[in-house]
Order: sequence, then C-alpha cells, then structure tokens
Amino acid sequence: MALPKIQTPMFFIKIPSLQKELKFRPFLVKEEKLLLMAQQSNDDEEILALTQIINNCCLDNIDVDKLTTFDIEYIFLKLRARSVNNIVKLRYRDTEDDKIYDFELNLDDIEVIFDKDHVNKIQITDEVGVILKYPTLKVGEKVAKADNEGDMLNNILISCIDVIYDKEKVYPAKDSTEQELIEFIENLDTKTFKKIEQFFTTMPKLYHEIKYENSLGHERIIKLSTLKDFFT
Repeated sequence: MALPKIQTPMFFIKIPSLQKELKFRPFLVKEEKLLLMAQQSNDDEEILALTQIINNCCLDNIDVDKLTTFDIEYIFLKLRARSVNNIVKLRYRDTEDDKIYDFELNLDDIEVIFDKDHVNKIQITDEVGVILKYPTLKVGEKVAKADNEGDMLNNILISCIDVIYDKEKVYPAKDSTEQELIEFIENLDTKTFKKIEQFFTTMPKLYHEIKYENSLGHERIIKLSTLKDFFT
C-alpha cells in the first residue's frame, strides 16, 4: 500500500552572481544525514555534500558546478535558515581578555557584499587584456589537490581566466591548454599581477560584523566572512 506523500513548503532564494530568484525546498532528513556525514569527514566530502544538498533542494534547473563559491555559501545559509532555524548561536574567545562570549546571529540578516571597486576586466597593455570569472567549488577541489603553493596559485588563476583578448581577437581560456595558460600567467608583469590579486580580494563575499564590548571595556569586532565562521 502506498504511503501518503508529505508536501514540503517552497520558497525563493536570489542567487547573488546571477541576480535571479530560484525556487527551493527546505532540507529533509536525507540532507541532514548528508551534512552530518560530511562534517565528520574531510573538507572534500563537505564540499561534495554542499553541492548535493543544493542540487536536491533546488526545484529549478541549475548547474550547481557553475555556481560561484559565494553563491554556494549564501544559498546554504538561506537553506539552513528556512530548514532548521534562522537563529544560530556562536561562541568566540576574546584574544584580549581571554574570556568566552556568546552571541546569537540571525541568518536572515546575512547578505553577500559587493565591493564598488571590484572589476573583472584587467587591461595588461594597450592592446591585450584578460577577463576573469569567479571561482567555483570545483576550483576549490583542484586547489586542495595542489602539491605546493606555486601549483595552488596556478590552479586558481588558470581556473578563473574566462577569456584573453587583443585588439583583433578574443581567446576563450577553454580553448587553450593548461601549459599555455601557465606561460601566459608567468609572463605577466608585477603591476598586472597585483590587479589580478585585487580581483580576488574584492570579489563578492558573505560578510557580517559582530560588535561588542569586552570585560576591559574595549570595543571589539568579530568579522564573519566564510561559511564556517557562521557556525563556530
């Protein structure tokens, strides 16, 4: 005999990089299990779990592998708020007075911030430039497997080049080999490389500040900017 199906509520989440609303449902028991197993495993498993959970809960067509890291983090926070509780309890040790402070944070208040000085088009010379794209979770997996810091940096940069262009033609990065892209990066001057670094330091991100006064009467600020910060 077929058992009755349980209707789940639906809601919309606006995807920061797309500025588009998609339809979602809350976590179910199977997603909670996925998350629990991932938390007891390594970072790679946690990344896979986040991807699977968002895939499961999104009721519209979307390629999760193409979402940016800040999209994934934002969607997960909003799913957590609607599925479990929008209030999370945080505990931090103050490095100045060595005391532990407890806070309550409303996840509904958390948004992705966009830096007004952020640009993704980097002009290298008068004729040559590069357009960058945001890293995805797949980029994070690739970086984690790098053998050294140099490989890690190359993996990030290669994965985030969208196109290279000159005054006559556009060269999509997907049409170039990894070695060609590495050679291109290694031939950049320091000034251009700093512009690329600026792209990453100013790219959109989750951000929230908790302000409080410690036992010494000093104003303190806790800056939350990664997914783990919101569940410490």
